[in-house]
Amino acid sequence: LSIYPLIYSVTISLQSQTADGMRWGLANFTRLLSDTFFWTAMTHTFVYAASALTLEFLIGLTLALMLNGTLRGRGLFRAALLIPMMLPTVVVGVVWRLMLNPNFGAINGTLKRIGFNTDALIWTASPRLALLSVIMVDVWQWTPFVFLVLLAALQAIPQEPYEAALVDGSNSWQTFRHVTLPLLKPAILIVLLLRTMDLLRVFDQIFILTEGGPGFATETISLYIYRTAFRFFDFGYAAAMSFVLLGITNLITTLYIRFLQAKEASL
Repeated sequence: LSIYPLIYSVTISLQSQTADGMRWGLANFTRLLSDTFFWTAMTHTFVYAASALTLEFLIGLTLALMLNGTLRGRGLFRAALLIPMMLPTVVVGVVWRLMLNPNFGAINGTLKRIGFNTDALIWTASPRLALLSVIMVDVWQWTPFVFLVLLAALQAIPQEPYEAALVDGSNSWQTFRHVTLPLLKPAILIVLLLRTMDLLRVFDQIFILTEGGPGFATETISLYIYRTAFRFFDFGYAAAMSFVLLGITNLITTLYIRFLQAKEASL
């Protein structure tokens, strides 16, 4: 189930169709260098991943810090925040596609009621707003995951370092910077690792919301691989792009893991 598909993928990535028939070699990989659509899709993927990851981390950390305290009704808030993460991605995509509809969607309808002009807010149909729209949906769905992991890590921190910081006269910001953040680094790096891997291979959510459009505005590398393989039936080239994406993902995750190990060794 694992080895045969991998070997088959490597095999077809080394095969390219020519006028003389099938030829073996690295033609599919060298073709990537001159494929502007591939590099545009890769750029969209990195912009999407970096933006969503940054927002999810900042919002998730803020919520975790807020709900780690003695806030009244925090149990209810915690349960409510986990609902988006429990919904299937396809359901989330369909619901948000309806909500972002410029004519009868709930978002434009609400903005109109409070006095905003929504004529230019066509969201997923706008080349300027489409990528922002899909990022917003991903942040809505997966911020709870970041919140959940960081909250668990916060609750596992012992009270002794905070008591020592209080005795030393540390204020809230100094305590957060020198006590909370260093103790949260392993959890933070794990969150960044898992979310980066998911964001780089995002497919279903964008496929439901925009199908890569309008035009090529939200085309990610996974969507481009899908179109190349199953619409243009160029499986060798699609396999080559898949291995490039795999290599980039492995490189990023290796950097994360080495950074995590270095930090753990220094503690």
